[in-house]
Order: sequence, then structure tokens, then C-alpha cells
Amino acid sequence: MRVLLTGGTGFIGRHVLGELIERGHTVRCLVRPTSDATEIDCELAVGDVTDRESVDRAIQGCDAVIHAANIYDFWLRRMGAFRAVNVDGNRNVMEAALDAGVRKFVHISSLVVYAGSPAEVPDEQSEPGNPTASEYSRTKSDGERVGWELHRTRNLPLVVVYPGGVTGAGDTKPSGRYIEALVRRKMPAQVLVKSGISWVHVRDVARVVVRALEKEDNVGERYFAAAEWLSFGELNRLITRASGVRLPWLVMPNVMLMPTAALLSFLGRIFGFTPMLGMSLDQIRTMKRGFRGDGSKAVRELGVEYESIARAVEEAVSAMTTPWQAREREQMEKIG
Repeated sequence: MRVLLTGGTGFIGRHVLGELIERGHTVRCLVRPTSDATEIDCELAVGDVTDRESVDRAIQGCDAVIHAANIYDFWLRRMGAFRAVNVDGNRNVMEAALDAGVRKFVHISSLVVYAGSPAEVPDEQSEPGNPTASEYSRTKSDGERVGWELHRTRNLPLVVVYPGGVTGAGDTKPSGRYIEALVRRKMPAQVLVKSGISWVHVRDVARVVVRALEKEDNVGERYFAAAEWLSFGELNRLITRASGVRLPWLVMPNVMLMPTAALLSFLGRIFGFTPMLGMSLDQIRTMKRGFRGDGSKAVRELGVEYESIARAVEEAVSAMTTPWQAREREQMEKIG
């Protein structure tokens, strides 16, 4: 199958690209002029999801689209960029796919759109939640609704994949920065240790996406990519076990956390800096609220076998561990 992949230079997109090539597909990547595409081993089309004409050019001759491009973060100086990419960019790519007559459109959404769902552990049949914790979650929800509306009114051949918290080696987004802050001993206190989210290895996300693309007669289906729910306290312990770096002994009380995040976010807006340690109000609200998802449909219908989150964390830590940290980890393992 000839596939247009957006977001192929991103954390998830790089793994989707590798999975597509491994399974014999021909891939064209839409890449921005400013993107580092030196490791992208496929045909490149220079453009941007916010530039409809460039998307139209890139999609010509493709049988299918995998749309991974989005802004995933909790702090930007230009907050309007979230909507420009996650909503308006979605519409550009989806309408271009309709005009080009592609056979399948796989959109990568996020489990954050199910945060606050009436179901205790949502699955693909559950009602979405009310994703108001961040501009990221709001625009992911709005962008997905564009897709389902085009599916209903114009028969967009849509399939949607909802990854949980994605982790693994090489992540430079909020999840990866959280792990790195603990490994580099930049986090003076643990936060929200009882809240948590459903996690998934980035390789498993790629497998779900590509197998959803390949599966026949599944237009209109949803697939969660979620391996296991972990509290942030449990995740912290996996990080310290993998790195050998001891956890901060201090746990910041929730009653102090939200006002601190609000203050840092306010000062960041006034003076133009990013809140330290990811403590923007959007990120802390997202962590506090958390989200869950039952990823078993991907196992049953797509044959995906989830890797453990412990392994994903080990790989993430290994990619950022310095030699002295490796020695410290070995000493801790010897002690027991």
C-alpha cells in the first residue's frame, strides 16, 4: 500500500514509519521545511498540515493516510498553535484525503479525550469525557470531531487510534521530560503520586496504527492503545529501579501543587518563560485528573501483544543515562 504519513519525524511517527517499511508498505512523509529528516528513509514531500496546497500535492497517488502530526505539549508561548495544527490542520489533511479518494485514513488521537468519561475504565464503546484539563486535550477532542463529522457527512474512510501515555527511548515530549527530570535529579519533590494514566510502549502504538491500517472492513472503528494503568508513584519507582537514582523524599501536597502551578503559569505568560519542571497549570491538571483505557480490543482484533511498561521505562532511561548513573544503578542492584 502507498501511504502518506504526516508527523513522521515525531516520536510516534518515527516508529510508525519503521513499522510500515518493515511490513512492506511504500511511504511518503510530509515534512516541514524546518524538520530534521536526516534519518527518514522514505520519499519526502515538503509541506505542512497548516498549508492545504502542500498537503494536496503530497497526497497525490497515495492509497491511504496515517495522520500522526499534532502538537503534543502543555505549554506554548503561542497557544493558538494548538488549534491551528490539531484542529485546522486535521481538517486540511482529512479534506485532502477525501478529494484524493484514499481508501483508508488512520488518525492518531489520544486517550485524553476520554478523561472524565462516565465509564470507570473506558473502552471503544464508551462515551468520551470532557477533556478540559488542557488546550492540548481540548484541541485533540475538537480535531477528532472534525474527522467523525467528515466520516458521517462525506464518508471519510476513518479509523481512529487512541494511545495512552506513550513512553520509550528518545521521547522529548512531556512524558519523556518527566522521566528525564527524575533521572537527572532535577525534581525536588514527587507530585500526584496517587493519580495516574494508562501507559503504552511507543512500539505498540506503531503496531496498533499499522495493523489498523491493514485490517479490512474496519472503517469507522476505534482502537485504544493502552497496556497498563500506573500511578505516578508507581511510575516513579520504575524510573528509580531502571536508573538507580533515588526518588526525592519529599512529596508535595496537592493543596500546594495547584496554586504553585497557577503562579508559575501566570509568571510564564508575563515574562515569557516556560514553567520549571513542566509545572504548567495544563500539565498538572492533566496529571491530577488522569485517564484510563481498556486496550484489549487491539489485542483481540489486531493481534497486538503489549510490551511491559517497565521495559519501556528501562529503554527510556538507558537512552539518557550517564556512565556514573549506570555505575550507581549496578551498585544498587548488587545491594539488592
